[in-house]
Amino acid sequence: MSVNDPLGDLLTRIRNAQMRRKSTVRTPASKLRAWVLDVLADEGYIRGYEKVDGPNGLPELEVSLKYYEGQPVIRELKRVSKPGRRVYMSVKDIPQVRQGLGVSIVSTSRGVMSDAAARSANVGGEVLCTVF
Repeated sequence: MSVNDPLGDLLTRIRNAQMRRKSTVRTPASKLRAWVLDVLADEGYIRGYEKVDGPNGLPELEVSLKYYEGQPVIRELKRVSKPGRRVYMSVKDIPQVRQGLGVSIVSTSRGVMSDAAARSANVGGEVLCTVF
C-alpha cells in the first residue's frame, strides 16, 4: 500500500493515537517525518521519538506522545500544504498560529523549522502544517 501524503499520514496517526490516549505511536520512517518530529520535540509538543525496526523489517519511528493533566499537549494538528495544493510563503507572509501560541512548521532551503526559526533565519518556504 502506498501513501500519497506521508506527512498527512503521520499527523493523522498522532491525532488518532491521542484520541485513544496512547503513550506512543509508530509510523514508517522517512527523513521528512523525522525532521517534522524534530521540530515538534524542540517545541515541546511530543516527548521525542526513536528509530525502531518494524515487524516487516522496515524502519519505523516510534513517537512518544505528551499529555498534560490527562489532556494531549497537541490540541490541533493541521496540514496546510497538501499534495494537491502546495502552499509556499515568503518569510514576511508566514502566519502566526493563534497569536504566537501555536507553531507553523515550514520546509525551507535551510531545512525543516518552526515559523519563529524561519523568521530569524529570514527564509520562507513550504508551510507543511500548523500545531496548537
